[in-house]
Amino acid sequence: MAVYTDVAADELADFLKAYEIGDLLSYKGIAEGVENSNFLLHTTRGYFILTLYEKRVAADDLPYFLSLMAHLAARGVSCPQPATNRAGEVCGTLSGRPAVIINFLEGVWPRRPNLAHCAGVGEAMAKMHRAGLDYPSYRSNPLSVTGWRPLFNIAASRADEIQPGLRDFIAAELDYLEGNWPEQLPTGVIHADLFPDNVFFIGDKLSGLIDFPFSCNDILAYDVAICLNAWCFEPDLSFNVTKARALLNAYQRERALSEAEQAALPLLARGAAMRFLLTRLVDFLNVPAGALVRPKDPLEYVRKLRFQQNVAGIRDYGVEAAGAVA
Repeated sequence: MAVYTDVAADELADFLKAYEIGDLLSYKGIAEGVENSNFLLHTTRGYFILTLYEKRVAADDLPYFLSLMAHLAARGVSCPQPATNRAGEVCGTLSGRPAVIINFLEGVWPRRPNLAHCAGVGEAMAKMHRAGLDYPSYRSNPLSVTGWRPLFNIAASRADEIQPGLRDFIAAELDYLEGNWPEQLPTGVIHADLFPDNVFFIGDKLSGLIDFPFSCNDILAYDVAICLNAWCFEPDLSFNVTKARALLNAYQRERALSEAEQAALPLLARGAAMRFLLTRLVDFLNVPAGALVRPKDPLEYVRKLRFQQNVAGIRDYGVEAAGAVA
């Protein structure tokens, strides 16, 4: 979450007249994250989240993930639901941006994920993958392997400003990933951005998944790979194999990974590291002046990518191959 677009109080109050969520008492921008403009609304009927969709979310894609949240919720996956205005629409326009209001989900995201958190997200992700199998809409992943080269081209000329040699490192890895990206693996709906700040807990119990603008149809195990990178590294960027084991075993109790998925997981984790390295690199080099946003360090994902380059197989993540579950 972030704030790129400011919203005036009178403009917001007029916008809210189209909704039956009460009168506006207060609102504030949410600075976490890097993608869209988010505000916490306090009205006479409670708390809500207002999101203005910015650069990487096309208006035509909004029905996909807004309907997806309702589809998942109907199948027992806890996630926010968009508010409908008096015209029956879930998406409006505010400050020149597509805008959506969703209900406030109780809980907090874990700043230091523990084993219970890792197991919780593994289980919830698998349930989400299963629940999405009959979702009728389709959206390709614009930030999968075919989308990485264009991102690199945006940042390549300045990459070495971040770290000497970074341009050549990324170029070589892109060549490898493009030449070896797996095919014929099970696909379906993935979240594609299931970082700790998009998963809420009350204590150690998961209360819900949030922030679906990157959801799409792609390799299911790619979502698992994203989570290995996001949840299983410590603040010093050492890999915690115990957390990886907890995440993978919890996932497989709900949806077993095939032998082909397990064999491909290290490569998928390299690709997941590349995806977030590139988007962070582009964002780090192009923060709009005056934006209330905290750009994330792309070098974190350089370190994670170097680790994943040396993973020999799923045993390096703490579990046995061929579907063994502890």
